[in-house]
Amino acid sequence: MRFRAAVLRGYEDPFTVEEVTLRTPPGPGELLVEIAGAGMCRTDLAVRRSAGRSPLPAVLGHEGAGVVVRSGGGPGTAIGVGDHVVLSFDSCGHCRNCRGAAPAYCDSFASLNLFGGRAEEPPRIVDAAGKALAPRWFGQSSFAAYALVPARNAVRVDPGLPLELLGPLGCGFLTGAGAVLNTFGAGPGDTLVVLGAGAVGLAAVMAAGAAGVQTVAVDRHPGRLALAERFGAVPLAASTAGLSERIRRLTDGGAQYALDTTASPPLINDALRALRPTGTLGLVARLPTALSLEPGTLDRGRAVRHICEGDAVPGLLIPRLTALWQAGRFPFDQLIRTYPLADVNEAERDCEAGRVVKPVLIPDGGGHRRGRARGTSPTRRTPPPPSLPPTETP
Repeated sequence: MRFRAAVLRGYEDPFTVEEVTLRTPPGPGELLVEIAGAGMCRTDLAVRRSAGRSPLPAVLGHEGAGVVVRSGGGPGTAIGVGDHVVLSFDSCGHCRNCRGAAPAYCDSFASLNLFGGRAEEPPRIVDAAGKALAPRWFGQSSFAAYALVPARNAVRVDPGLPLELLGPLGCGFLTGAGAVLNTFGAGPGDTLVVLGAGAVGLAAVMAAGAAGVQTVAVDRHPGRLALAERFGAVPLAASTAGLSERIRRLTDGGAQYALDTTASPPLINDALRALRPTGTLGLVARLPTALSLEPGTLDRGRAVRHICEGDAVPGLLIPRLTALWQAGRFPFDQLIRTYPLADVNEAERDCEAGRVVKPVLIPDGGGHRRGRARGTSPTRRTPPPPSLPPTETP
């Protein structure tokens, strides 16, 4: 079958929207999904800085949502044709961590999601000239009208939900919310500081609000801080003199948890100093350089750990987040601005410039219209946030 997809051919090239061909139907354990919308994440854009490790040309996109149009069947394939699904990251399903309900720490995570997919898979998608495109990005390659995915990647969702907006629940919003709800297990009476009010940070703020956690949000830009305040956080400018002391005063002696989305060493050190004894700092952004910790920042039982994909089992957390949205307690739709797939380069520019928190690409042909036609109430949607300046967050 032939369909349109956004192809990245070179690390410094713009995306080109082209006709591509899927050579084979889904095999056992695979699904063909018609994409209703796909979020653009900074991990997609980081391919440009991957030093050639992420193979090109490729169809990127790893925050897809859509409708299953064909199934390859096979053992354990419980999702069927017509089901609405959110697509998340790939994992092998049989290593120690996958068996231990920690698929984000799959032994094969990097190879499956970032650096070439499953070695045993032959090329499945080719361009108009018959040239093979790189294997599936994060098991989905959802900047396209269709995606061929392992059934393990897909999470069934209520067909009454706004399908075209749900894709970011598979990664960016999953990561921020999961850090609060899974990694920290934060609840009423706990305190949290979030560094960086981008998509991941604001998802953490929303999840903290839903969990009854007192939150302080730190960012450089007033527009981002205004959004964090709208979702219940106390806003604090990153330039505030004596930042860690100010956070300690706001959190009654220090935050129990801190989440850094900026990869900024000075802010990471500020966050550690702002923790109370035995407090924990979680890092979600990849650090581009060595991290130097200042003396005393790890004293008194403070800890630092990296968090991948919010420590989530997507099949458990995604339904929890959609239920919170339905209850008005996780309003992630307020962070989204939609773009036609043909405007993928405009979406990338707006994302890089910080004019939008979370771009979502709608395939040409009406994924957005389809979502509305299947029961989405336009009155539940809110206007996109105002244009925002650049931010440090991933």
